[in-house]
Amino acid sequence: MIEVKGLTKSYGSIEAVRDLTFQIEKGEIVGFLGPNGAGKTTTMRVLTGFIPATSGTAIIAGFDVHKQPIEVRRLTGYLPESVPLYQEMLVRSYLHYVAEIKGLNRSSARKEVGRVMERCGIDTIANRTIRHISKGYRQRVGLAQALIGNPPVLILDEPTVGLDPKQIISIRQTIKELADEHTVLLSTHILPEVAMICRRVIILNEGRIVAQEEMSALSGARSLEDTFIAAISNEPEQSA
Repeated sequence: MIEVKGLTKSYGSIEAVRDLTFQIEKGEIVGFLGPNGAGKTTTMRVLTGFIPATSGTAIIAGFDVHKQPIEVRRLTGYLPESVPLYQEMLVRSYLHYVAEIKGLNRSSARKEVGRVMERCGIDTIANRTIRHISKGYRQRVGLAQALIGNPPVLILDEPTVGLDPKQIISIRQTIKELADEHTVLLSTHILPEVAMICRRVIILNEGRIVAQEEMSALSGARSLEDTFIAAISNEPEQSA
């Protein structure tokens, strides 16, 4: 569903990501794990067509991100780290606006907005102004806009950042349920989040993939932490 080969993005002499190669199968939830500045957001922006790659290829659901960007955007739901919400709009009105941008007719938009509001647990705040809802609900509205049109691929950048513990648990559960219908790539720098949500983890550091592991191969959070530390460390671990 997502196939990346030799992906590089440079800003002048600075390589934000270097020679990334990975593949994500249909129905997988895969975590992009790495410290801040590792290249997670840059990679996601390339995959969603917001910025072009310097070299390499990225294929989403059979379409080339560079050559067929419109098709890719139709098949991809994107939740950026800072959700671009219009603060003065009602939740329902905002989602109808997004549905219109995505090309849904009025009848289809009404059904689709109702579906995503129920799926994301925001139907009870449909007629509230976005400015007056909590950050947790705003994150859910952002997830709902990504789901409009039922895209097969979801790309979620730090979906639980800034939320309180109760909100984090709720969003994580919602994301896990999405794997029934979607392929999900999510970025995070939180180790337990990967363990709780993802089937597989891709660890980035300084713009490069330094490890890829199936979660089934890791025995719990401690093993994941050890793998993460070993992957991003410049020095081998010293024996006691």
